[in-house]
Amino acid sequence: MSNPEYRKFLDPNTISKLSRLDLKARLVVEGFIAGLHRSPYHGFSVEYAEHRQYMPGDPIKHIDWKVFAKSDRFYIKEYEEETNLKSYIFLDVSASMGYASDGISKLEYGKYLAASLSYLMLSQQDSVGLVLYDEKVRQYIPPRAVGSQLHTILQQLHRAGAEAGTSSRTTFHTLAERIKRRGLIIIISDLLEEDPDDVISGIRHFRHRKHEVIVFRLLDKAEKDFSFSRPLRFRDLETGEEVFTDPNQIRDQYIEQLKLQNERYEKVCRESYADYLTLDTTTSFDYALMAFLGKRSRLG
Repeated sequence: MSNPEYRKFLDPNTISKLSRLDLKARLVVEGFIAGLHRSPYHGFSVEYAEHRQYMPGDPIKHIDWKVFAKSDRFYIKEYEEETNLKSYIFLDVSASMGYASDGISKLEYGKYLAASLSYLMLSQQDSVGLVLYDEKVRQYIPPRAVGSQLHTILQQLHRAGAEAGTSSRTTFHTLAERIKRRGLIIIISDLLEEDPDDVISGIRHFRHRKHEVIVFRLLDKAEKDFSFSRPLRFRDLETGEEVFTDPNQIRDQYIEQLKLQNERYEKVCRESYADYLTLDTTTSFDYALMAFLGKRSRLG
């Protein structure tokens, strides 16, 4: 299969038409790898556990000359204890994640992203675990690097539904104390909480415990643009509260408030040395995977 064919599997709507989550994850990752050479991120590559790119100061004796002969690039042989990373994917499964104005829901997108990241990390011999949460922790799978781990994670992702409210404060603080060894925390959520401070305090707690953090904020395109044209009744999926209003009268204020909230999350993450990326459900998966690889390479 050629690169252009694989690249189509980075499109969320294309992936959503496939039936099996394991197939979706594999095709997203293979499409991402195949597309790297044609992407604006030229120069990045997916490094597996036994190799990483040579950096000035690395011992020359560890260079893999066979790889150099094939690629004309210097790569260092690494040992498992140097590269094995414990990662925890936190997927928000609260009711608001079930929203979809057109196409796939935020939860579906989050599942595809979580599955793809899991597939990518396990292929690099890294340990990966999964946390499903809403008002509390619904499922906790400790990180492992064994072959069966992907199947375990995909099973739980497949079963996950969007039903309850959200309490990031409860989940994040509980897990920040529970996870003892430093690792990589990947948060996938719409971050639409009544009090943004609950999210912010959790991120700061993870960083205080010396974890690396990546936050993927997922929004539906209609939530970002507020592209409603006639008076409608809006219902909060988590509280059931309803408001009847004309979108044309509140659009500018809504967009401004969302922008301010997003800027606050960005500022806190920047100050805490956490990575932050906003995605909508039409965004190609390569943006998220590249953000992960960027963090992974800095950790390496």
